[in-house]
Amino acid sequence: MGTPSTLTTDTASRATTPPCALPGTPLQHASAGLDACVHCGFCLQACPTYVNLEDENESPRGRLVLMRRMLDGEIALDDPDTAQHIDRCLGCRACETACPSGVPYGELLEATRATMAPVRGTPLVAKLVLTVFRHHVLLRAALAGARLFRATGLPRALARLVPRRLGFPLAMLASSAPTRLRMGAPAAAASPPTARRAESPRRPVTMLEGCVMSGLFAHVNDATEQALSHNGFTSCATNGQRCCGALHAHAGDLESARALARENIVAFEHTFASTPDAQVVVNAAGCGAMLKQYGHLLHDDPHFAERAQRLADRTRDVSELLASVGPVAGPRSLDERVTHDPPCHQMHAQRIVRPPVQLLSAIPGIDLVPLEDADQCCGSAGIYNLVEPDTSDAVLAPKLARIKESHAELVATGNPGCLMQLGAGLILEGSDVRAVHPIELLAATYESTES
Repeated sequence: MGTPSTLTTDTASRATTPPCALPGTPLQHASAGLDACVHCGFCLQACPTYVNLEDENESPRGRLVLMRRMLDGEIALDDPDTAQHIDRCLGCRACETACPSGVPYGELLEATRATMAPVRGTPLVAKLVLTVFRHHVLLRAALAGARLFRATGLPRALARLVPRRLGFPLAMLASSAPTRLRMGAPAAAASPPTARRAESPRRPVTMLEGCVMSGLFAHVNDATEQALSHNGFTSCATNGQRCCGALHAHAGDLESARALARENIVAFEHTFASTPDAQVVVNAAGCGAMLKQYGHLLHDDPHFAERAQRLADRTRDVSELLASVGPVAGPRSLDERVTHDPPCHQMHAQRIVRPPVQLLSAIPGIDLVPLEDADQCCGSAGIYNLVEPDTSDAVLAPKLARIKESHAELVATGNPGCLMQLGAGLILEGSDVRAVHPIELLAATYESTES
């Protein structure tokens, strides 16, 4: 007999391929992404859990193998070892930046967690947090209580006195308070920002207020509006906003994420009806990445698919908008040594790299210094630092070491989770370095010099 043809060989191979053991699940719907992985290993050194834990199962490549084995029925959805490896993933998506094959790892991770959740359940802490963020009234009450507690000064005072498992959340809350900046002498060469933008028509924007941003970082939202106004943008309010759903999607609760997305789409559509040219500006990298993924999240919803994509197409990170016009220099200078730590969902999910640096570079007097390994995750990852504290600490430790080596006085990062993660780590180390949002620094240079 002759050598079997390629067609015959391929047919035999397909015949021996086990049928999908999870038909109709989110993982099965996303399974085409698994086929893109060629197991080259470029993702390994980009992955913070692999770098810190040195376990192939804690790498993107290893987790993709586990996903395939679950899909083929070789691993049960409630297998505790597999669940641990999937849970330990930060979802930072640095592997996507490193991957030459374009594996949509973030989508696969969310689909896997959504497929496992009904079988293995959700940890109590995660369930509590997700429930609060799902219901607007509960969330507003919780954040109001957090602000009152922060105002007492007790979170900062107690953070280093209690066990770390409790001290870290206290330090996170303490670090969300506004930071007093050291301003320098007026920048003599700076022209009034508003005058430099007076000749151009003002561009309409509406801001995603954000649940944590509006609840704990209202000063950052104020700074965002101030900086946008000084750079030729006009802000209009959007009522009826809800949590963007990022925490729920990352945890595998896709139905809650979709429900929240639909509420936001309807809310912003009311603004677009009266202001057709408005763009949605976001100052939280994780929320921005989520809004830009609404099209994918609701791609099979006949009533919302196109509407979701329209909102995604209008969404811009605040650094993107300011870089597009070239942020103007304010009349005040900043007398601070600053390093920039880009949020993962800004750098890897949205692929925004230069705009935040352009924003910081426009600040008069700033001493901007590089941060080694800036592309590595800080270990925040939404509620990851609450449900996987040990791994989160392991990922945070080298980040804090790099910040110390930079001799910076401020570390700038554009995401609330990262601000609190870095801020808490610095507080517990007894460091004088403070975590701030880049937009705070730019807006401070526009403030009046008369005081």
